[in-house]
Amino acid sequence: MKETEELFKDIEAREPAMMDTWRKLVDRDCGPDNKDGVDAVGKEAAAFLENAGFSVHFHTYERAGNMLVAEYGDMTKPFIILTGHMDTVFMKGTAKERPFHVDGNRVTGPGALDMKGGMTILLHVAKLLTENGYDRYPIKIILAGDEETGHTNSGAAEDYLKEARGGVMGFNMETGFLDNRIVIERKGVAQYLFHFHGVGAHAGNNPEDGRSAVKELCHKVLDIEALTDRDKGTNVNVGVISGGTVANAIPEDASCKVDVRFRTEEESDRVEKAFEDIARRVYIDGVTTTCRRLVRVSAMERLPASEKIFERAQAIAASHGLPAMKAAAVGGGSDSAYLTKAGIPTLCALGVKGEFNHTVREWAAKDSLVERAKLLTALLTEI
Repeated sequence: MKETEELFKDIEAREPAMMDTWRKLVDRDCGPDNKDGVDAVGKEAAAFLENAGFSVHFHTYERAGNMLVAEYGDMTKPFIILTGHMDTVFMKGTAKERPFHVDGNRVTGPGALDMKGGMTILLHVAKLLTENGYDRYPIKIILAGDEETGHTNSGAAEDYLKEARGGVMGFNMETGFLDNRIVIERKGVAQYLFHFHGVGAHAGNNPEDGRSAVKELCHKVLDIEALTDRDKGTNVNVGVISGGTVANAIPEDASCKVDVRFRTEEESDRVEKAFEDIARRVYIDGVTTTCRRLVRVSAMERLPASEKIFERAQAIAASHGLPAMKAAAVGGGSDSAYLTKAGIPTLCALGVKGEFNHTVREWAAKDSLVERAKLLTALLTEI
């Protein structure tokens, strides 16, 4: 096995090939409406990894992109997990409208930051290491096909936990931050739909016969948001409200969508139980309320072992002149939650760095492709 600095030279030499992979990944639509596109990315990644000496299998789903699992080495021994996702939030046609583009140090295109750049690093570093006889740990790669929808249409969450068992540490190539934050804690996220059904009536002729769904909603929005507990890291936000059809009618129906962010499973359970109580509560006689969970992603809970791995990663980065990093807790969810749920210490947000993921303004820093490939290589060879 080459010394780390020699591997760095190999990474620099592979930059054109890495850029080509990045371009191909970005220029393929693989949003939540495009299982075929996600699965095509999975097949291409499988071919790449098989060529690098990995054995590959898939967990397949009828209504969501499949999950790729690739293994290298003796998997009966403790192994390292490299992970990420192949899907984006962008719908069919976006890749044609906004293809991969490089302008100076800015790379744009759907998913360039989240997370086609990170996937590119994962693939090429894995290949680099196997080509150089890597044997420090067996490696398992897990690439989800429906991370952006929280695995609501698949059994990927359960499959992820099963695949993670036996791992000793995890590295998630999710979206990186420009200020070099490395994530060791993420809030979980759950979203809910409340629906209110009342009795419609004419606002001028017989308003007394109506039972306003909007009025019931207004009472309960206050109850819902009152569940926020910032001391415990819990935020409950009513982000979308709709109700009624015209101004001169007592509204028969109304609804609201609610986003919940939480640090612990206990807080998630507390809020969900409270939502059930709120749905049963009645402010306006004749109005009924239902509550349905739309999506839930577990929290990436902070593990003492994750803090120790981060400290070691800091030292390794410093020894090779790579940018200083700082540990962070953030509000956005990721599949790292399944690793920490299995007790596996994990570093997240190791992918290319940039801003504005999930928007048309999304961009990634081109020079971070090589930089983060070097970081991952150093971690895997020295940690």
